[in-house]
Amino acid sequence: MANVRIDEALCTGCGLCTANCPDAFEMNSNNKAVVKNAESGSCDMNQAAGECPVEAIIVS
Repeated sequence: MANVRIDEALCTGCGLCTANCPDAFEMNSNNKAVVKNAESGSCDMNQAAGECPVEAIIVS
């Protein structure tokens, strides 16, 4: 099981992660991405992290 988190200081709120993986990520009231379901089977978390333009998605 992967540990997934968003570095809110890096997140620019572009929404790419929520557009590509709406089951796994959502935007909060500060327009920053948050992980809502790290175990979403419909999303490859490593791919989502690689696609983040500011590398705010951390998978460990």
